[in-house]
Amino acid sequence: MAYNIIIGKLADESIEMAERKGIGHPDTICDEITEQISVELCHYYLKIFGAIMHHNIDKALLIGGQSKPAFNGGKVITPISLIISGRATSQIGDKKIPIKEIVVETAQNWIRKNIRHLDVSKDIQITSMIRPGSSDLIELFNRFGKGEIPLANDTSFGAGFYPTTLVENTIITIEKLLNAASTKHKFPFIGEDIKVMGVKDPSGSYFTIAIAMIDKYISDLNDYVSKIKTVKKFVAASLNLSETTIYINTADDYHRKSIYLTVTGTSAENGDDGQVGRGNRINGLITPYHPMSLEATSGKNPVSHTGKIYNYFAMDLSRAIVENEFADYARVYVVSQISKPINEPQLLHIQLKNRKTDKAAIANLAKEKLKGLSDYWKRIIYL
Repeated sequence: MAYNIIIGKLADESIEMAERKGIGHPDTICDEITEQISVELCHYYLKIFGAIMHHNIDKALLIGGQSKPAFNGGKVITPISLIISGRATSQIGDKKIPIKEIVVETAQNWIRKNIRHLDVSKDIQITSMIRPGSSDLIELFNRFGKGEIPLANDTSFGAGFYPTTLVENTIITIEKLLNAASTKHKFPFIGEDIKVMGVKDPSGSYFTIAIAMIDKYISDLNDYVSKIKTVKKFVAASLNLSETTIYINTADDYHRKSIYLTVTGTSAENGDDGQVGRGNRINGLITPYHPMSLEATSGKNPVSHTGKIYNYFAMDLSRAIVENEFADYARVYVVSQISKPINEPQLLHIQLKNRKTDKAAIANLAKEKLKGLSDYWKRIIYL
């Protein structure tokens, strides 16, 4: 048995690994739907009341269903369950907000748009478990409606870095390529549940891709094998990669006819569960070699929840530092205290690499960015 064991020093840039979970992955489905619900609630609150009301729709559990894939088309036997919970302002005066309707309709619309072979009428059951928020957090939030600086909804930290590496950029490009509309038109058998893991060591870079293949477009095992080879060549040619650095569906066992075949294009149909916060960070990656917060940003309110805002801020500030040529690489860490103004963090820590550091200029840049935190909600809900 061969072991690839490497013992090195800290900050050894010859080694790295990173991951991206595609749009159809169960964790990504939870993240994307809860975030879209928050956005829709923000728009509703603004339209009806002229201000965003307190909410945090940041909990969701996807319970995988059961399916019976088959060449030329199988079926879903037991539907997926998606339970969405959190807190939201549901009534102001005598005006009731249709929270349940907004949650279910938003989730259904997102699925129709993004998981093309998942039938929302029968393949998934969506349950809203949203409750009213706690009075103390609502009070912290109410400053927003008065035009004041919001107070931090939680004691949380954010982390960000810039730039991303070649391996990280390639991971993102591979997933976006395979989930692009043009690719789906060319290769309709590719499902939306795509996960890409990139690994770099002194011998080179390698990309392992898991693709949920859609059964109704595949006639038999030979056809499946042929289509996997076609996709591999397509990715290699599109990105100028060597085919030997790409691996697709490595769990397949052709002799046993055990292959990654699905009815709907997502592993959620047959037992693979999902949860908010277990997927990509806001830069679209999972990066164990670079700082990232484990905070689930999806669904949190964009006005006062520093567990969301500070992660966007850290990413934006690190990018601005590099783009202003203060450093070749920047890391930003920022932490809040609950009930303190969001633009007055307890600590803002910046780490830089290379170039002559102009601390005064960087501090001024950071202060200017902090001044804009009370308007961050606009860039988040209008992305």
